[in-house]
Amino acid sequence: MVDPFEDEPPRSEEVTKYDRAHIKLYMRLLDATDDGADWQEAVEILFGIDPRQEPERARAVHDRHLQRARWMSHTGYRLLLHGSSNPLC
Repeated sequence: MVDPFEDEPPRSEEVTKYDRAHIKLYMRLLDATDDGADWQEAVEILFGIDPRQEPERARAVHDRHLQRARWMSHTGYRLLLHGSSNPLC
């Protein structure tokens, strides 16, 4: 489980400190999705959220982080390779 995490990752077009701190989480989430893992199992293992007790929050956290992980795998990694212009990163 990654701690701490926000319920919603950044929506920036830059790689943020949060992204850098959660790269492993993003990779694990992408791997779980690619392997066909059940999203409920993934959110419980990776975020420590019980989807039976908090179904809406669990789904939102999973889906938002998966969306950010996909952005990182398609766009964000290029910014990491070339260095981000954002001084806060």
